[in-house]
Amino acid sequence: MTAVPIRALRPYEVCIAPGLLPDLGPRAAALLPPRRAMLVSDDRVYPLCGPAAEASLTRAGFRVSRFVFPHGEKSKSLPTYTALVQALFDNDLTGGDSIIALGGGVVGDLAGFAAATYLRGMDFVQIPTSLLAMVDSSVGGKTGVDIPEGKNLVGAFWQPRLVIVDTSTLETLPPAFFTDGVGEIVKYACIRDRELFDLLESGEALTPARLEETVLRCIDCKRRVVERDEREAGERKLLNFGHTLGHALERYYHYEGPTHGCAVAVGMARITAASEARGLTVPGTGERLLRVLKRCGLPADDPVNNAALLPGVSMDKKRDGVSIDLVILREIGDACVYRLPLASLAAFLAQESH
Repeated sequence: MTAVPIRALRPYEVCIAPGLLPDLGPRAAALLPPRRAMLVSDDRVYPLCGPAAEASLTRAGFRVSRFVFPHGEKSKSLPTYTALVQALFDNDLTGGDSIIALGGGVVGDLAGFAAATYLRGMDFVQIPTSLLAMVDSSVGGKTGVDIPEGKNLVGAFWQPRLVIVDTSTLETLPPAFFTDGVGEIVKYACIRDRELFDLLESGEALTPARLEETVLRCIDCKRRVVERDEREAGERKLLNFGHTLGHALERYYHYEGPTHGCAVAVGMARITAASEARGLTVPGTGERLLRVLKRCGLPADDPVNNAALLPGVSMDKKRDGVSIDLVILREIGDACVYRLPLASLAAFLAQESH
């Protein structure tokens, strides 16, 4: 097992290895009072992993309740959050109890937001079961829900007490959801890890022999960024590469079109084409990115044009007054924040077609 310490304001460890789920109870009990625990999951993950998680927690002395909701981004909403908070109250959870998030990014974001806000803060544990959640959303303390106006517009920074990454849960992941997670892996390679990008180009990064190493590389990249900028005042914004257009694309389709990782792939491709056309990015970077996206089975474009996405971009949480912070690549492995007046965004994006 590999343990990655995250030195945030509330420090914790990310434990990575296959077969860790049965150890959930003892690992949680070593950090948290073995009192009441609410296991939060969705209706796809719970039948696969929930009973084992509950059994492990029960053996360790926890009194376990469960909240299982319909899978999918549409459930990452204020109504589901309200139902979860009501379940916490109905099951008599108090400030000394804990929430266990078992599932992908939607589960972790929703459960984490409840943990951050119920009784002004409870401990919680992240157990990511999707590739996307393992490499990205389970680490770093971002929690929240969507509203009709945009994604993740309601939320809080709230670090977990522990993250358990059982890579064997990926064996049950449908291929499309695996590919979705690869979108975030490509992001990390683009912004901070040229060697990982090379491994994606060669096809080695996602092989069974290298996958755990790839997950670890992404987590370690996020660790370094989060430790320097926990609340996204500067460097952490780099983790949003591809997300400004990606989130707008998800919103355009009412979260029933491209999955998050696929939408981010489109966003990365489009923003790189635009920044390269303006001379901000080393020539040829966009073509390399397109080849990697194709090799990984990720889309590089979508029928929806940039003009149709602008209303969604205007509601992006990275907007600051009349400006917006775009993340662009200088070259593979080297990203920066590029502040642009929102009024100039349409012209900037139009450069990709020149």
